[in-house]
Amino acid sequence: MTISKPVFDRLGFGLWIGAFLVVLAMVLWSPDTRTVLLAYRYGSENLLAGRPLYDLQSEMGYLYAPAFAALYVPLLKLGPHLGGLVWHVLGFAVLTFAAVRQVRKLGGQELTWLLSFGLFLALPMALGAIRNGQSTILLAGACWLLTLSALEGRRAETFFWASLAIIAKPTAIIMLLLAGGLRPRLVPVLVLAVLLVLAIPYAFAPADYLNDQYRDFASMLTSMAVDKTSHFVAADFTAPFATAGMPIAESGATAVRFVVGLLTLSIVLWFDRKLEQGTAGLAIFLTAAFYMCVFNPRVEPNTYAMIAVPAGLAIALLWREERGGVLASVLSTVLFATGLSGVEQHVHDFLYPWFRPVAVAFIACSLIWWFWAKAREKVVNEGVANG
Repeated sequence: MTISKPVFDRLGFGLWIGAFLVVLAMVLWSPDTRTVLLAYRYGSENLLAGRPLYDLQSEMGYLYAPAFAALYVPLLKLGPHLGGLVWHVLGFAVLTFAAVRQVRKLGGQELTWLLSFGLFLALPMALGAIRNGQSTILLAGACWLLTLSALEGRRAETFFWASLAIIAKPTAIIMLLLAGGLRPRLVPVLVLAVLLVLAIPYAFAPADYLNDQYRDFASMLTSMAVDKTSHFVAADFTAPFATAGMPIAESGATAVRFVVGLLTLSIVLWFDRKLEQGTAGLAIFLTAAFYMCVFNPRVEPNTYAMIAVPAGLAIALLWREERGGVLASVLSTVLFATGLSGVEQHVHDFLYPWFRPVAVAFIACSLIWWFWAKAREKVVNEGVANG
């Protein structure tokens, strides 16, 4: 079974760009509708005014580092229309650039089709976060580019993308730890990136005020995973158990996250050693994005936009390498349909919040298994050749 090459050579990429242009039109028409930019503007306004950024009594509210508030200050000055437009373009451009760069590194034939079909599959799951202007889109692109730069040992690029990723969301520290494990010689570069991000806000506000904000920020990060007093509903791996009336204790969930984190590190190290460089970059970032989505205690349905594009490209690669097949067909259908699961209200209410972690776990684990099989096949072939 094959996907018609002429159909998807341009269609998928055209839909990706076309949907984004529609989003920009909606932002210009009504910048404060269905958006998280109000929270971003709130953070920057409070930073400039010297007001507290964080409410330690709630899991909701402002959940970003002080550097994010500093980053958004220039966009705040541009106003809600132009500032919102620039913010949407920034995140979308970084993620699209990461996808294009990844496809080029994969090499082989039909690269245009590979990119186009992958973006087509990812669009339904990614579009909600793109529309809302969520920093998850910027985080996904920056972490992906960080992965590719680190694997190639590019210090300046690694420093830049690591800094941008941490500014986008604190959870980027997971990707920095993986990058440091993969390339220990880049650890000083990654540490410098963290220090730069910590220092940036001091150019915008007094030191005493920022010291207090950092203390509150640290308290929030260490407590928000266990504070269940608010209405926040996590959509991580614990959601299916909670929906079924069998909630996992926080200590048990933390243990699972730790064990799976170690397993994730071992898998990406294997991919780095055994897969070809271009394929390894995709496999490593897909594995990391899977962990950052499914095992992040602060995950919500739109957070899964982070894994949408790498999963789409991985499925497209699977389709190209295996010339279709049952697995490629099933994973394509599941990824595309999962992105549409929130369109109809009754379906959304039935599937929320347990469905996306289950569907994404099925997709990611299937693709990780396929990458693992490719790595073992390469090892066997090399052994036969050397023998």
